[in-house]
Amino acid sequence: MKLLLLLLVFLLCPRAEAGKIIGGREAVRHSHPYMAFLRIKTPTKTKRCGGFLVREDFVLTAAHCWKRNRSITVILGAHDIKEKERSQQIIPVKKVFPHPDYNSNYSNDIMLLQLKKKAKLTAEVSLLKLPSGNSQVTPGMVCTLAGWGYTGQNISTTKLHEVQLEIQKDKECLSRYTKPYNSTIQICVGNPKEKKNSFQGDSGGPLVCKKVAQGIVSFGKKKGTPPSIYTRISSFRRWIEKTMKSFKLQGQD
Repeated sequence: MKLLLLLLVFLLCPRAEAGKIIGGREAVRHSHPYMAFLRIKTPTKTKRCGGFLVREDFVLTAAHCWKRNRSITVILGAHDIKEKERSQQIIPVKKVFPHPDYNSNYSNDIMLLQLKKKAKLTAEVSLLKLPSGNSQVTPGMVCTLAGWGYTGQNISTTKLHEVQLEIQKDKECLSRYTKPYNSTIQICVGNPKEKKNSFQGDSGGPLVCKKVAQGIVSFGKKKGTPPSIYTRISSFRRWIEKTMKSFKLQGQD
């Protein structure tokens, strides 16, 4: 009888999960087919950021992920970036388009990456819808973030993780950050009462609300305590469209 009770306790109790975006879990393989892993090479080391496919030859990410003398390679269709998965498409970046008004305070933290060849759309690689110019997110709305960023202090992962995050009132970020917070171009994300957040390496990844990309991971506290600040994509819709329109969709190399 005791053995049976122990077995029932084991089956019914939620098990702890190892390795997460802070407070999240490993994503179901290819459940976020729009995700892009950015391998960024500097003269001395390799860094990582997230991004997402918005056209077959363009990826959207955060402007702070790139500086001069850095080269970027985009990996699409990945779950475990350490493995050579058949679904992966590895494409170098042809040209970078950081927003012209991006500055060191992380204002206008958005960037388009033009790929050297267009991605092949598959079950594991697809586009993510952008919001309309007047699209709004409201406090209390719960959205999804995915990324390959750190899951804790000095804890890295090679597998895509996801977490559900709550949109906050602007005052939550205004009271916690010394850098200027601008609600016109930024979103305050992550309940300060919950240990759930984006972290180092998640920069550039999309905040997805009702299957639409509403935010881009910009910056947060060094220890990963929520809330964090995201770029508000709807405010940059015209710039995104104008930049991509300058380049006709390329053929496959």
